[in-house]
Formats: sequence, structure tokens, C-alpha cells
Amino acid sequence: MEPERFNLLKNELSFRTSRSGGPGGQNVNKVSTKVELLFYVEESLVLNDDEKTILMDKLANRISIDGILTISSSETRSQFKNKQIVIEKFRELITEALKPQKIRRKTKVPKGVKEKRLKTKKIIAEKKDLRKPPKV
Repeated sequence: MEPERFNLLKNELSFRTSRSGGPGGQNVNKVSTKVELLFYVEESLVLNDDEKTILMDKLANRISIDGILTISSSETRSQFKNKQIVIEKFRELITEALKPQKIRRKTKVPKGVKEKRLKTKKIIAEKKDLRKPPKV
């Protein structure tokens, strides 16, 4: 996604903070360092309808019933750093989801690979034939 377009998208984000779990010393019960990013996919003015549909399909497991994409971070003890981490995760997620899927081109199995497969098949068949009792 282009940087200018992403900056417009950043204006549509909302954040929610809460107390983070894990170690934190005396501050752990006083400071809200966990950051949750909320993005209302359907209400976005920056994304067109096709992009919204793609996001709803590809990120269905991350989007709530209300159409809210939620990403959270409590990696650091700093609310500011967690906010930066969440924004970066969001950028990567959106960029990856909107990237066009590559078309798979069928390739022919190389002749050498076919020959090698048939050769090993023949060797195994001969090995099994040797296990059988001789015909009288």
C-alpha cells in the first residue's frame, strides 16, 4: 500500500488501551500499556468496495461480527511503543491481504525426473520378485 494512502487510513483508526498482563513491577496495576487497534472495515472511506470485500474474506478470522478488525499488542511496557507496533502490524496485514495473488503456471515434469521414478520403481519391483519362491 502506498504511504500516502496508508496515512489516510491511519486517520480512520481508533485505539483502546488497557492494563497489560505479565511482569511490570509496581506500575503494572496503574498504567494502561496494552494497545488495541480498532479498524471499521465497512465504514472506511479510503478503501473501495472491492478492497473491503477482499479484506472481509481474507481476514475473516480477525474481523468481528460488527466488521471491526482488532489488533492488539502488549509486547513492551511502553504504551507509545505498543501503539507503533500495532500500527506496523496493521500496515503489514493490510498490505499482505491486498496484494494480488500470483497466477500459478503449470509446469511440465522434466524427462529426467520421470526416468528416475520409473528406474527406482523397476528396482523395487525386481527386489520384490526376488523374495518370491522360484516357479517350478
